[in-house]
Amino acid sequence: MSNPVKKVVLAYSGGLDTSIILKWLREEYNCEVVTFTADLGQGEELEPARKKAEMFGVKEIFIEDLREEFVREYVFPMFRANAHYEGVYLLGTSIARPLIAKRQIEIAEMVGADAVSHGATGKGNDQVRFELGYYALKPDVRVIAPWREWDLNSRTMLLDFAKKHQIPISADKAGGDEPPYSTDANLLHISYEGKALEDPWGKPDENMFMRTVSPQNAPDAITTIEIEFEQGDPVAINGKRMSPATLLTALNDVAGKNGIGRLDLVENRYVGMKSRGVYETPGGTILATAHRAMESITLDRNAGHLKDELMPRYAEMIYNGYWWSPERQALQRLIDDTQKTVNGVVRLDLYKGNVTVTGRKSPNSIYSEAHVTFEADTVYNQRDAEGFIKLNALRLRLGFDRDSVK
Repeated sequence: MSNPVKKVVLAYSGGLDTSIILKWLREEYNCEVVTFTADLGQGEELEPARKKAEMFGVKEIFIEDLREEFVREYVFPMFRANAHYEGVYLLGTSIARPLIAKRQIEIAEMVGADAVSHGATGKGNDQVRFELGYYALKPDVRVIAPWREWDLNSRTMLLDFAKKHQIPISADKAGGDEPPYSTDANLLHISYEGKALEDPWGKPDENMFMRTVSPQNAPDAITTIEIEFEQGDPVAINGKRMSPATLLTALNDVAGKNGIGRLDLVENRYVGMKSRGVYETPGGTILATAHRAMESITLDRNAGHLKDELMPRYAEMIYNGYWWSPERQALQRLIDDTQKTVNGVVRLDLYKGNVTVTGRKSPNSIYSEAHVTFEADTVYNQRDAEGFIKLNALRLRLGFDRDSVK
């Protein structure tokens, strides 16, 4: 093989697919494999991944807790932008990929690897997100994407490969009893897609959901919380200051108990096809509502409207894998500049899947009760509105085609 690979850093979950990839890389490329497993708050014990890598004879194993960095440097900047892909999706999978790619490249540099590898398929978005990150951070890196190279294109062939190479297969996978969908989880969300969910008419099984109770089964009493913001980022819940990851964990807990954060979506993948996904983003759903409420009394009207105009582009950049692009970074600087005055407290009621804002206050508020009151005031001359209206109506009075009105 030309340009042989000596050492590759594999994004490794410890599951069947990446275990097969680990063995396949050794077989196909005759190279040393370094494994990297990121703890992004997926809620799984990661030490089994270490044990499995050791079982394969891997000498360099990286298992790293990146939860605080994930929330502080990726989730919170995204939420400052109020980002929703296609109006509703809070980008839980998308926002995790740039951090994984970044750390993979750092490890590759550290151990002298000449390639990186991932387990994303050739049909999805993640292959794009990972590889755009790799190339942005290390332009000359070699990327190995097994799903685009090998001929193991069926579940049966994967299981046969695992049996042939004595790769442990869990009882559910061996017996065909694994869940009828695939999942991806981190501290921001859990996604479910594929298999039983591929029919967009099919209703998700209630037993599928892991972080939220059904809204119908949520408590009959309202839960009231207050979230404090500093420069657009949440820093405290009910007056208690917390680290970013701790705060998001707490919001996940209270939101999940109140049935908040479920989404059933047919989205447009970057590669061109439509895909049905079901998501749980409990804490993020509260946070998105609270942040907009905080901005409502602290942002200038046109600055806020400009953010709203730019948000779909920003969200699309993250969804498509352009976190490290110059345009996303330029937009981030603009967004962050608007957040300097987004300070204060938002009060919310949580009830059976709903998040309702019931109050907001800020030392930087530009809301003026003196101007908006229906009572007598001394700061606003209502006669001024007449000239304002006539000036704005001038082009209509001069150029409107009245014959077009039937």
